[in-house]
Amino acid sequence: MQPLMMALWLLLHLSLLRLSTTQPLVQRRGASWVAGPSFFNFNSPEEVQEGRQIPNNGSTPLLVDVQVFVSTVFNVDILRYTVSSKLLLQLFWLDTRLAWNASEHLQRGVTLSWDSLWTPGFTIQEALWVDWQEQSPRARVDQDGHVELYLALTTETTCDFDLLHFPRDQSDCSLSFFAFSNTVNELEFRAHVVNEIVSIKRDYVVQDLKIQVPPKQLVPCFQVTVRLQNTALKAVIALVVPGEALLLADMCRGLLPLRATERIAYKVTLLLGYFVFYSSLVQTLPSSSSCNPLLIYYFAVLLLLLFISTMETVLLAALLARDNLRAKSRPSPAPRDEQRDHGNPGPNPEEAPRGVKGSRRSRAAAADDIFFLVYVAAVVCCHFIFAGFWMWVPCKSAPPPGESAPHGGQPRL
Repeated sequence: MQPLMMALWLLLHLSLLRLSTTQPLVQRRGASWVAGPSFFNFNSPEEVQEGRQIPNNGSTPLLVDVQVFVSTVFNVDILRYTVSSKLLLQLFWLDTRLAWNASEHLQRGVTLSWDSLWTPGFTIQEALWVDWQEQSPRARVDQDGHVELYLALTTETTCDFDLLHFPRDQSDCSLSFFAFSNTVNELEFRAHVVNEIVSIKRDYVVQDLKIQVPPKQLVPCFQVTVRLQNTALKAVIALVVPGEALLLADMCRGLLPLRATERIAYKVTLLLGYFVFYSSLVQTLPSSSSCNPLLIYYFAVLLLLLFISTMETVLLAALLARDNLRAKSRPSPAPRDEQRDHGNPGPNPEEAPRGVKGSRRSRAAAADDIFFLVYVAAVVCCHFIFAGFWMWVPCKSAPPPGESAPHGGQPRL
């Protein structure tokens, strides 16, 4: 009986020992099936590092297809020369190391984390900041080794706005994506762009989207160009309409007589109002070292004309007042007229001073009328000259230092 118990105890012990040794193998096999094919079971750090390196495509560089979806462009700040936008990058490439035999593994595709395989790393040259929507994006891999990766981002980039024709300006803003971790012999991009903007309730609307792969680059890159058009509604209501209204009000000053004291007050009020308007205009528009907006020069000329018109009113009113004081200071001709014969009366004593005063007033009024006509002609000529500059004068700015001395070369003096 005792030998039988010893045999049963030994058999039970062996069974438990076998179960404890086979359980980890079952778990490891199950984990391998859930994760995907067997090539993801790297056995050494060297294999892990090799899986994260760019796939070797022989003598030709690895071709990566890029689809850029532009969803929105917002916060166009012409004072800071910046543009904020949201984009979605869809990347496709072939990594034969990730392929598996479909007869052994029935899965058609697996989803992997971006840190478990090679993915192109992008740097936007014009970006002030970039916010990637997913910190750990996941890639889709099929049985042939084709990889599909989505990258969503929000970025604020610099833009060289062409504000010469503000508020009808049109500018091209670029976003240059560089892959600095690879060379042009290892990686090549084939890029396309898709416009998915559905909202146009902005001061600036997207007129066109272009994408290109710049030639003769040291590192792989592609460039997205966004053409922005100003709707001009806000600027016309806030700037052009008040300026033209003040100018029209100044041209109506001829309805007031020259002797009226309200005319000087009217002109000074218009001049002060125009000064306030011009100061707000200067704060609204950016100052550019290359091409300032023509609107700044236009309203500066109108301010000068309004100042000259106000000074003309003040000078003629002062001249007329001085002539009146001189006429009052002259001796009265009444005693001389009393000695004359009543049978041969002379001219009415009140007629002479009135005639002299009327002649002086008529000369001042004639000068005021002539100046008014010259002023109207000057305003009309300024509008025609401004229209000519607007239509035929382009913005010719100096080349940036990066073009005159590319790749850190010595700048030309």
